[in-house]
Amino acid sequence: MTDKHRGIWSSVTLHVVLSVMAFMVILPFVWMVLASFKTGDTVYSESWLPQGPWQFQNYGDVFNIQNGRGIDFDRYMTNSIFVAAWVTFLQVLTSAMAAFGFSRIEWPGRDKVFLLYLSTMMLPGLVMMIPNYKLMITLGLVDSLPGLIIPAAFSTFGTFLLRQFMLAIPKSLDEAAEIDGASKWQLFWDVILPLARPGLITLTIFTFIGNYQSFFWPLVMLSTRDRYTLPIGLLMFDGQASFSGHLLMAAATMSVLPMIVLFVVLQKYLVKGIQLGAVKG
Repeated sequence: MTDKHRGIWSSVTLHVVLSVMAFMVILPFVWMVLASFKTGDTVYSESWLPQGPWQFQNYGDVFNIQNGRGIDFDRYMTNSIFVAAWVTFLQVLTSAMAAFGFSRIEWPGRDKVFLLYLSTMMLPGLVMMIPNYKLMITLGLVDSLPGLIIPAAFSTFGTFLLRQFMLAIPKSLDEAAEIDGASKWQLFWDVILPLARPGLITLTIFTFIGNYQSFFWPLVMLSTRDRYTLPIGLLMFDGQASFSGHLLMAAATMSVLPMIVLFVVLQKYLVKGIQLGAVKG
């Protein structure tokens, strides 16, 4: 077998393996979507396809029929988007400012401080949960949306990611900006941030998706139903509404739509950001 044939067979094998893996990943999502069009008594049947007419009204029922039972899906989704959007904005801003300080400004002990800062990534999230919860008690932010936002407004990973992008930007741009009389803030806002846009978009996607689907911290912090985020609100379908599996599947399907839209719109920037980060890191 020639090298050309080996290359063809290797490529075919790789595509087959990746296709099988992609199929396995998408299979649960396909089942969830199909189950959202079933009736309550057939949602867990062996047949994947709905037995009888497709129940398109399930999606409307998620917003209407459950309100009398203390379930408010649109409020849960609004809370999740609100929290995820604010966390994303604050985390990207603080990470960019910290990354600028660790990459473009010379000060004594900078690299040692960064290594110390980076070492906090080794601490499990559960270890930090108790100190964060006590801090929220002190600030009076337990059972509130700001209590979900503030602890997540800072990210070691985000700082590391953006620092790698900023280190690859030529230092000559800083010198040229300073010669033109630019301040450090102008250098950061007008020069460095535009050039680090792929990294900013990559961090935006990761941060929004991670906080939009956050479950454990909201479960610990929130006790008022009107403040529930979507992952906590979905539990209400299973815990209080009888035969509501079809509505749960419809609600779960709608809950992933913002993430799908975000990924589709920013997909090319995400791929570009990851590629540039891999090369520059």
